[in-house]
Amino acid sequence: MIIEGNVSVKAAMLGGKRKVNTVFLDADKHDRDIHFIERKAEELGIPAVKKTRAEIDAMAQGRTHGGVIAQAECRQYQKLEDCITDHAFLVLLEGVEDPFNLGYIMRSLYSAGCDGLIIRPRSWENAESVILKASAGAADYLNVIMEEPVSAVQKCREKGLYVYAAMRKDAAEYYDADFTQPVLICIGGEMRGLSSAVLKQADQNIYIPYANDFRNALNASAAGAVIAFEVFRQRRNTNGAH
Repeated sequence: MIIEGNVSVKAAMLGGKRKVNTVFLDADKHDRDIHFIERKAEELGIPAVKKTRAEIDAMAQGRTHGGVIAQAECRQYQKLEDCITDHAFLVLLEGVEDPFNLGYIMRSLYSAGCDGLIIRPRSWENAESVILKASAGAADYLNVIMEEPVSAVQKCREKGLYVYAAMRKDAAEYYDADFTQPVLICIGGEMRGLSSAVLKQADQNIYIPYANDFRNALNASAAGAVIAFEVFRQRRNTNGAH
């Protein structure tokens, strides 16, 4: 697959989640990003090939690559058990099929210190470049686990994680939740929300209070960002922060 843009290419090289076979650089461009990628490619043993802008344009799908693309393998996914620790902060996402939205969520989760994102098994191969770009590279730094939701929740519960579900019914306000303990936070897409099978396993439902009587749900990207940064805030202010 082709990865485009210096941010995405850097993440692919540094994230350790995929093999980068070759980096292609605009032969006429000389800036800090180009020099960094050249240096890092040499350190990692990745061929860095100079091409004309027209040649790079012909290889790329878009026109926002800035003269930097890479030919790489599809990313590798992590195992759930490898992401469960004594201070785990995991998120399970259901019902998000749009690669842009998935990328936006990944950007927020990684920035807030999430240890792993659980999504239902499916092929994202044709959308990986979009996800990587939308996430500003975070998709190749964040641990991502592909597992059936119900099985993933069960495993997390068995390992002692407290399970929160973003659901308004019988819910507490999210900033009253204890996110300093090992947690799994389940978030559903705005169309279908979380499945009943996942909701049945939750220890506590949480919701984000509004400043007015607006009745519609935030999209998963916005809700994920709000909750994830509350986890970060609570953990930063405790001795157990990581």
